[in-house]
Amino acid sequence: MEDCIFCQIVAGKIPCFKIYEDDSFLAFLDINPWVEGHTLVIPKKHYRWVWDMPEEEVGRYFQVVSKVANHYRKVLGEEFVMSWIYGEIPHAHIHLFPAARGKIAFYPKEKRPSLSPEEGKRLAKKLMLK
Repeated sequence: MEDCIFCQIVAGKIPCFKIYEDDSFLAFLDINPWVEGHTLVIPKKHYRWVWDMPEEEVGRYFQVVSKVANHYRKVLGEEFVMSWIYGEIPHAHIHLFPAARGKIAFYPKEKRPSLSPEEGKRLAKKLMLK
């Protein structure tokens, strides 16, 4: 969809700090993070909600989410990575919050800090799943 910000990210029209990418899915840092490493995992194909995806794709989707979350556990040395299926943007996405236990603050987007380009590059390099 042309007006969907996530579809524009997938198309390369809007830059992002990529953590993981394959033919069907993309994981990138949220630009208004709730915790360091706050990541969005999305299907490249537009679905309004996660539950609108065909069942066979949902299984693959959760495999990717698990792969990224377990990578974060290893890289960050943290046991806990919170996941959340919720979003204001009508494109299926799952939030990952590494090391969030006791640190997450549910602030409106306008009150969350913006991810600076320097911090985004640093975190993407640290968290990139190869």
